[in-house]
Amino acid sequence: MKFFIDTANLDEIKEANNLGVLDGVTTNPSLMAKEGISGGDRITKHYVDICEMVNGDVSAEVIATDFDGIVREGEALATLHKNIVVKVPMIAEGIKAIKYFTDKGIKTNCTLVFSAGQALLAAKAGATYMSPFLGRLDDISADGLALIEEIRIIYDNYGYQTEILAASIRHPMHIIECAKIGADVITSPLKPIMSLLSHPLTDKGLAQFLADYAKGNE
Repeated sequence: MKFFIDTANLDEIKEANNLGVLDGVTTNPSLMAKEGISGGDRITKHYVDICEMVNGDVSAEVIATDFDGIVREGEALATLHKNIVVKVPMIAEGIKAIKYFTDKGIKTNCTLVFSAGQALLAAKAGATYMSPFLGRLDDISADGLALIEEIRIIYDNYGYQTEILAASIRHPMHIIECAKIGADVITSPLKPIMSLLSHPLTDKGLAQFLADYAKGNE
């Protein structure tokens, strides 16, 4: 399973990359704004900066919601760097645009997916990635992990090559459950990824090893 980090913070991307397990990045205008980045030129430069930091796909989101606008923005984004994946919303015009991009050899990430039917349409259009937002489903008392399991079955039934990119990760157990279900990718803030490192028995065992070593060298 691939690990993407969901952020626009360069320090967080660097920290995740230094861990040695980072496969890519997803970001969006909200995450850009959180870092104080606004304006077309600044956003464009930031996407390029991110791409130069990682050896993997970087999802860059379009703002337009009409077909011509999505295509225009997506083609511009795709020229920025070879790592760019055009992030397109799950709407009718978005599906049309994904098919267009697929035919042009431009990689896409269909975002804001909340149902198996939407996931099926994304795969039919040839999306490179499809992003179900499991945490947001959990927030409204729906079962986000069950959706990913449904999509996995459908994609496997028909051999769709679209990768399931589990998004809206809230905690480390989301990551573990996605791995068990068979999600191809997770995208997560830094904290849940780093939390996978932690276990009290590891801390206790390491402390004991170090204590024993110190006694042996007194």
